Amino acid sequence: MITIKEINYKNFGRCVEVSNGTIDFVATLDIGPRIIRFGFVGGENAFWEDIDRVITEPEPFTDADFGVDKKWYIYGGHRLWLSPEASPRTYYPEDEPVKYEKIADGTGVRLTPPPQKWTNVQNEIEIAITGDNSVEIKHFITNIGAYPSEFAIWALSVMAQNGKSVIPMPAWDTGLVSNRQMAIWPYTKMNDERVYWGDKYITLKHDVNVKRAIKFGINSEHGWAAYFNHGNMFVKRFPVDGKVYPDGGMSYETYANEHFFELESLGELKNVAPGETITHKEQWQLFADVPRPSDDEGEIAAVVGKYI
Repeated sequence: MITIKEINYKNFGRCVEVSNGTIDFVATLDIGPRIIRFGFVGGENAFWEDIDRVITEPEPFTDADFGVDKKWYIYGGHRLWLSPEASPRTYYPEDEPVKYEKIADGTGVRLTPPPQKWTNVQNEIEIAITGDNSVEIKHFITNIGAYPSEFAIWALSVMAQNGKSVIPMPAWDTGLVSNRQMAIWPYTKMNDERVYWGDKYITLKHDVNVKRAIKFGINSEHGWAAYFNHGNMFVKRFPVDGKVYPDGGMSYETYANEHFFELESLGELKNVAPGETITHKEQWQLFADVPRPSDDEGEIAAVVGKYI
């Protein structure tokens, strides 16, 4: 049986909690929206929570646009963004109340923040429990402006500290032409001690003692990435269908600094007409008691092959 109820969650204020007795998720209603928690009932949160509001960006807007001293806060959890990243467009303040409604089959909720009046988009997130250990997330962005605008949906899951990610390498047999593309951000060191560039997999560890940020993207073939933490394996699945993607064709990106770790999937980059809505779907699964693999690719394949 799935239950849906309003709660107050830590210092995030009013939230809605959805649970099937095995897993639960919590979505913010006073701010965001953020899926601020996802985990086994009574267990650790798979996501990082910015309780102290450490990560913030001052808005390069005027006070007349949004009011005095408006800032964008990461808050943690899972969020919906516009790609390609740009300031000020991406860092729109998300500090107003969010409306929610139960979806028709009673398995989850639809979250609707106020329209973004400066960027002229309307964001919405629908999240539902689809199995004992899985949820489905649908992201929607509508162009509410008078002119076409080019962007993609960017779905970012901010993971808890001290985990390890596994990302499968593209394996298309393309003969004499390249079969994989990557995007590397300027602050990324290719010899970073946290990353292993393997033949079949890339692994990246989170380390609270390494302050240097790292970010890279790939043209994912397999449509999944995994994160091992708290004795569990979190799997993020997303569609990869050969469309045009941001950042030179990246359908998956990952970022880490000393505070948190992000798993990021991206939708199609397109010119969105006035009134048009674009969508992007993810599935999350959480598996208990899964050992964290080393960087041995045979071991990685044995572990993830049981579940993916």
